[in-house]
Amino acid sequence: MRIAISMVLALALVQGVSAQDNIKDAYKRAFGIGSKYSRKMKNGDVNVHLKRGTHQFWYSVYDGKQQVYKSVDADNNTLEVLSENPEKPRQRPQWRGPQRHWMEVPDEKDGFRMSPDGKLQIYHKDNNLWMKQDGQERALTTNGDSSYYYSAWGSFSADGRYYATVRIKPAPKHYVYYVESSPKDRLEPILHKQEYAKPGDSLNYRVPVIVELATGRVVEPSTELFQHQYQVSAPRWDADNEHVTFEFNERGHKTYRILELSAQTGQVRTLIEEKNDKYINYNRQRRIDLQDGKHIIWTSERDGRHHIYLYDRQKGQLVRQITKGEYYVRDIQYVDEKAGVIYFSACGMNKHEDPYLIHYYKIGLNGKGLVCLTPEEGTHNATFTDDMAYFIDRYSTVTTPPVTVLRSGKDGKILRTLETADITALEKVGWKAPEVFVAKGRDGKTDMWGLIQRPSNFDPNKKYPIIEYIYSGPGDQYVPKTFTPWLYYLQNMAELGFIVVQVDAMTTSFRTREFEEVCYKNLKDAGLPDRIAWIKAAAKKYPYMDVDRVGIYGCSAGGQNALAAVLWHGDFYKAAYAACGCHDNRMDKIWWNEQWMGYPVDSSYVKCSNVENAYRLERPLMLVVGELDDNVDPASTMQVVNALQKANKDFELVVIPGAHHTMGENYGDHKRYDFFVRHLMGVEPPKWSELK
Repeated sequence: MRIAISMVLALALVQGVSAQDNIKDAYKRAFGIGSKYSRKMKNGDVNVHLKRGTHQFWYSVYDGKQQVYKSVDADNNTLEVLSENPEKPRQRPQWRGPQRHWMEVPDEKDGFRMSPDGKLQIYHKDNNLWMKQDGQERALTTNGDSSYYYSAWGSFSADGRYYATVRIKPAPKHYVYYVESSPKDRLEPILHKQEYAKPGDSLNYRVPVIVELATGRVVEPSTELFQHQYQVSAPRWDADNEHVTFEFNERGHKTYRILELSAQTGQVRTLIEEKNDKYINYNRQRRIDLQDGKHIIWTSERDGRHHIYLYDRQKGQLVRQITKGEYYVRDIQYVDEKAGVIYFSACGMNKHEDPYLIHYYKIGLNGKGLVCLTPEEGTHNATFTDDMAYFIDRYSTVTTPPVTVLRSGKDGKILRTLETADITALEKVGWKAPEVFVAKGRDGKTDMWGLIQRPSNFDPNKKYPIIEYIYSGPGDQYVPKTFTPWLYYLQNMAELGFIVVQVDAMTTSFRTREFEEVCYKNLKDAGLPDRIAWIKAAAKKYPYMDVDRVGIYGCSAGGQNALAAVLWHGDFYKAAYAACGCHDNRMDKIWWNEQWMGYPVDSSYVKCSNVENAYRLERPLMLVVGELDDNVDPASTMQVVNALQKANKDFELVVIPGAHHTMGENYGDHKRYDFFVRHLMGVEPPKWSELK
């Protein structure tokens, strides 16, 4: 009996040592995969530059040994290898003076503007506009004060008669504070202060004005059409020198207008108006004023997808919808008024392929004559000549390597293949492409597109835990669509012995307005019901995917999403790693959260708060935060910590001293590996000292 027990114990010890050796090897693969795949693709990473005003390009590309430079003459269809980099290294200018943080709203009292003839200077002084001419200074306006002052940031009419700017009623500034615990140059901590407007804060109130320079007459309009402001843009002059236009973004983003102000009468009229009962995607809209002075190109999601419209500038009326159909316009590259053609990029037009792949097109301003310039399957990236006569096109998918070609801008005809990527060396070291996987979402009919990344030593006879990498912030799509040898957020984790997935679910962009608007007042949703359905479909097809052991991780909005997954869907997600999450949308930046959660701040903010719902936690959780996060207030994470402690919940917290907005840096990566290995594999991670 003693001999049998001894044999069992010995066998268990051997198996334990074997498992420990295996996991140690897996960690070494995870830490080393980036360098293993680095510089293994030839002729794929092409960086194109246009020689402005010509039909010539030059580009750089790695040929497997070194970076080489090549010149393309499109008119002669020639390709030449250059002996050196045609762009000499330039020393970056040193910034002299304080640098404005991206959250800081300028007071617009600095600087000056010169008149078109260079004889007159306008600047801000004592809350008013002042003018300097021939060495003489005088006040141009006199009614400004600290509660309602003139901005110096304006523009002259082309004939020099008028100056257009705004008057500003300043709002109190909101500040957040950070303690830098371990500064490099001193022992004592440093307290940092940063301007940071949050949802519900009061904002500057801006009123466009026009000043007649000869008389000092100020044209200040009624604010009836732009009263409840989120933002009013700086006015810009029309070619007639008698009108300016400006854009009004309503607080809550349900109304957006392009408005015209008359320098003679002070009357304001609406040229274009957008309305939506949820929100206007104002960051996505494009406006192009045509040189004929009579028309405006405008993009809108009003029909449920992003399309291009033509407006009569003088009548303030829609002429026609230029593009229409079940596809999504991504951008406008150029409007050729003389030829009556508009060049644009779009996704979703080809029903047989991934709806996120970007192609380039041209169409008449009359809405006719649509031509696809880049028909090959893939996401295309084009660099056009100034006159759109030629372009260099680089295209690939996440599974097919890049091809770079020279094309005609007239019809997209390929004139020359410049580079075809070679991934032989990459495949020799064990690289495998991720799988593009499609499954229905929560509604049972809408396709969700994502990736499945398997470890390089994948064995279909084993059972693998699943980890989802998530970022479900509306405003974009996040699953890679171009060829990348090293998918950092997927491959490193996979090497540990996981199958790692990423999905663009509802609440993300570039499908339909309805697809994205699931997020409205509902950021806690994060497309999680679609993701769960997608993962279950993948596991049904591939039994080696263990749907009973699913983890999730993300940063920023992804950190918020990851924690929400275990709070509201803890029956499916068994562990979460949440880095720098905006865990309560009342605590995060104003522009992101009022866009998707609405204004005024209401009960939906509470319902979506990870802080308010921390009591729901029943799964392993690791929270990570950079103490100097200047993107998402780090107090948001600490308030989750407070709520979890009060609810007597077990969790882990990792604070990275000196770090800003981060997934966790190298230290956090290692902690994340250990966290999921321990909680999804049930294996004790190797000691850190053993992995040096």
